[in-house]
Amino acid sequence: MQESSIVQYFSEKSFEQGIEQGIEQGIEQGIEQGIEQGKKQYAVEAILAVLDVRFQTDVAEKLKPFLGAIDDLQRLDQLHRVAARASNIDEFTQALLNLEN
Repeated sequence: MQESSIVQYFSEKSFEQGIEQGIEQGIEQGIEQGIEQGKKQYAVEAILAVLDVRFQTDVAEKLKPFLGAIDDLQRLDQLHRVAARASNIDEFTQALLNLEN
């Protein structure tokens, strides 16, 4: 009788530890995804700010959905650099379209 109580105790402990580990992993993944999403959102807003300051046009805001669809932070960083160097909004838009392909 005592043996089954011990087995039950360890089974319950393993189950509880498994749940705790699953919760911890879920929290870690959620934090990582949140950080990644925040970086992406910041990158898009930074690009739009540069375009707005440099070209003072409403076209920049129209590009937001296209920029928001890009998940690759390196691509967004490259576009941020293009926005800083582009001669005009059309040059930036062309770079955006070329990166899409």
